Amino acid sequence: MALTARDMSDMGRLAQLAVNPGATASREEIYLAVASLYRVQRAGLNDRERELMREILRRLTRDVEMAIRIALAERLSEDATAPHDLILLLVDDRIEVARPLILNSPLLTEDDVLRLIAVSDIGHQEAVAARPHIGVAVTDALVNAGHESVLMALVRNVTAQISGSTYETLVQKSRALTGLQEPLAHRTDLPPQLATKMCEWVSDALKTYIRTNYSVSPKKVEAALGHVRLVLNEPATPRETPGDSAGRLIEKMAQGGQLRPSFLMRVLSQGQMDLFDLGFARLVGLDAAHFRKIFYEQGVRAVALACHGAGIDRSVFATVFNLSRQVHGMPHNLSTTDQGVAAQVFKQLSRQRALDELRDTAT
Repeated sequence: MALTARDMSDMGRLAQLAVNPGATASREEIYLAVASLYRVQRAGLNDRERELMREILRRLTRDVEMAIRIALAERLSEDATAPHDLILLLVDDRIEVARPLILNSPLLTEDDVLRLIAVSDIGHQEAVAARPHIGVAVTDALVNAGHESVLMALVRNVTAQISGSTYETLVQKSRALTGLQEPLAHRTDLPPQLATKMCEWVSDALKTYIRTNYSVSPKKVEAALGHVRLVLNEPATPRETPGDSAGRLIEKMAQGGQLRPSFLMRVLSQGQMDLFDLGFARLVGLDAAHFRKIFYEQGVRAVALACHGAGIDRSVFATVFNLSRQVHGMPHNLSTTDQGVAAQVFKQLSRQRALDELRDTAT
């Protein structure tokens, strides 16, 4: 379907408005109008027209409220007919915008995903690691990138295809990264010989699981454990609980400057509530017990204070509230009054004031 003269005239006006918005159209309206025109006219656009539309969208991206960009990404996330380059433009946006497309878009090719791993931050890589049915080339690239939170997301993705050599790397890394041990041991495609090797350093509970599910004889397990104790020349010590390993991961990410709101959104969407609670508590400066009591027992305002104080964008507040309640089987519908309470927190308080009020609640 070719562009008509009227379409071209509309594009010209939109391009002018993108640079100098008038009283009749906001940047958000222009952004959505261009994206809609791009989507509808995808087959009829020549290279110059496509580049013009991409340039308009790029110019507007910084000024358009994130909620608008997220809504557009979610609408396109399962659209197999959307323009491929529009998908790529949104995937290169902030992770809150890119996530639904990385997770769901059928238009992202393996080459697109490999490029994203090479040039993007950890948040984007975590989303790639959780994408369904990623192939060996992608999982190899993710493991080579080596970020702990990315590896955690990968081994929890039961549809990811992992090669034998990459499994060897993951198993070796699990010696030091205890958070990898449980999800690795529970993968049905983990080679049995590697499962046996893990018995040298995993907890007694996981050792029992491996014995039961990988047909590893008790003698082999005890031999492996005896070997490692002999090398270390020390008695066996109690292993960390999953909560301990989650706490270590959060602390390591915080010290490395990698503990961010995007991480909280990722683990929340995957139902990893220990990581969500511990990470959130660390970001707002509370211990986990006080954080959980405030966040889950003291209503909408407390959740809004926590989100604002942690730097979570207002546009995703409802998502945080709904998902965190759903996981625990709690009521999760926000009334109009609830939405107003949350909006006041984000509008009237600075991040520091929100943190101060949240911490005062804990005393």
